[in-house]
Amino acid sequence: REEKSLALLLMDIDRFKEINDTLGHHRGDLLLRQIGLRLKDSLHEHDVIARLGGDEFAVLLPLAESQHATRMAGKIMKALEPPFEIEGLPILLEVSIGIAVSPDHGSTPESLLQRADIAMYAIKQTGGYNIYNAKHDQYSPIRLALLGELRHAIEHDELVLNYQPMISVKTGRAIGMEALVRWKHPGRGMVPPDQFIGPAERTGLIKPLTLWVFNTAQRQCLDWHGAGLGIPVSINLSARNLHDPLLPDQLAELMAACGGAPDRLELEITESAIMADPVRALDAINRLRAMGIRFAIDDFGVGYSSLAYLQRLPVDSIKIDKSFVINMAQNQNDAVIVRSTIDLVHNLGLKVVAEGVENKDLWDRLSALGCDTAQGYYMSRPMPAEELTRWLTESPWGIKKDPNPPN
Repeated sequence: REEKSLALLLMDIDRFKEINDTLGHHRGDLLLRQIGLRLKDSLHEHDVIARLGGDEFAVLLPLAESQHATRMAGKIMKALEPPFEIEGLPILLEVSIGIAVSPDHGSTPESLLQRADIAMYAIKQTGGYNIYNAKHDQYSPIRLALLGELRHAIEHDELVLNYQPMISVKTGRAIGMEALVRWKHPGRGMVPPDQFIGPAERTGLIKPLTLWVFNTAQRQCLDWHGAGLGIPVSINLSARNLHDPLLPDQLAELMAACGGAPDRLELEITESAIMADPVRALDAINRLRAMGIRFAIDDFGVGYSSLAYLQRLPVDSIKIDKSFVINMAQNQNDAVIVRSTIDLVHNLGLKVVAEGVENKDLWDRLSALGCDTAQGYYMSRPMPAEELTRWLTESPWGIKKDPNPPN
């Protein structure tokens, strides 16, 4: 009415569903009450706080402009940093905050809510706070449409898997392959993985997506073994997968349904997924390892894991992130990191896989350092299963066909 500036902050608690699933809805409600109290204590008396539903809160800052709104968003995040305690359990939270300011970003309640929501989802992958920018608008309807279409694609088997070989540095032969999901959209063509993997992770669609990948990969692995091409397949797990208590039983059911062999499968997990909740991660890994499934730590070097904790994990190999490998010929620091990681991992009794091997020079350098396995475009790009079947028998990097395939 007064035609003065005001700011709307829309806040979402990251992975709150996991807290509810793990601790129960009653404890989740207790946590929401504690969050409300901290919000109240961190704001001024004339600011308005509302819970919009679920784990989403809104804060209205009268007479606030962009600078004040970002300062208050930072204050809120600071207030939510200390662990919450629910029945003696310490719980750390991460939040994402989207900010919209009137009249700059809208002059009606609906437009401000919509644009604060767009700003929030634009920052959701990394966490933190974000002011609405018109460039984010184009992604919002696309994101919503893609999520609905992704669910349909999973349920109707419209996705495909490509496989990238992993090569023994010692023998120059393929000893494994990584399954990589691809989406050939009927209307949009090939959708880049970063446009649907991240949103799937945030919305929970990553769970059925991972089960589809696992089931498809293990069936393909069975076909290869039946044809005498005995080679294991690696499958990526996200943090949400790793912290899902139902996952081990679901994977066991899928293997039992088609007669899959767990020793032909490897699950790749990242440092960040492990360290997000080490206790739950270790429990899931131990349960899956007891079934005979092997593990590798993916993207090693970009996370913040404890080496002491890594020693406790029943993993078989460490994959050095390609960002270090690709530049090791030009960047001395990256070369030192790669060499040190190889020595460290070998001292722990584990194997080392180097990702991002793009040329012969990198291959030769890794060979000189004693790296066990290499993966990258120098040997092979990811390819569909049918193409890879030919590659395994025809490429010099392939494998010799087993003359006596298993029954």
